[in-house]
Amino acid sequence: MKQKGFWAVTSLAFTLLFLNGCEPSTVTTNAPGANDATVATVAVDKPAIEAALLKIENDWPRVMKEKDGAAVRRVYADDAILVYPDGSTATREEDAKATEEGMVAAESAEVTDLKVTVLDNDSAVVTGRSIMKNAKLNLPGGVKPVDISGEYRFVDTFAKRNGEWKIVASISTAIQNMGGAAASPSPGAKTTPAAATSPAAKATPAAKDTPTMKAAPTP
Repeated sequence: MKQKGFWAVTSLAFTLLFLNGCEPSTVTTNAPGANDATVATVAVDKPAIEAALLKIENDWPRVMKEKDGAAVRRVYADDAILVYPDGSTATREEDAKATEEGMVAAESAEVTDLKVTVLDNDSAVVTGRSIMKNAKLNLPGGVKPVDISGEYRFVDTFAKRNGEWKIVASISTAIQNMGGAAASPSPGAKTTPAAATSPAAKATPAAKDTPTMKAAPTP
């Protein structure tokens, strides 16, 4: 009976090892005190994430046109890092105010070539192109508006916070033509105080760009 019991236990052990080898992969946590703790791999719903982020990006032209600063505050994280085509930076609140004041205006703004790269269920990157036609950067102090018409490339990094997708970092740059001439005002050195805080012409605050069109070059 003892011998029979031994083989029964041995057989059970091998069965468990085999079954464990067929289970979904797991990832080891690095949290303090979780030395050998593991969590089951969670499936990533890429279609749902892509749909949610594309909806946000495609709304930028409307945000800019309607000067919807509330949308800017809703989409960007409160600690978001925004980098405009001229190299200047801005905070979420600065971009929202610029949007509300209509600092960037355009006859038409379009967001295209959108591509979503899903990293996991809580992070993703979106790249795209914004096209601004007859666009102007309205600077304060009676300064003559700057023509920022042209095309821009942008990269938005998203993170899910408290169940909502937020842009935590955004950068845009003017597209130069093959001949070397700028398709839109080149980002060069800032020559006006307002240039540093102006939204860029992203075509839409997110038009890509920020509610205020991130494509803001300098005069």
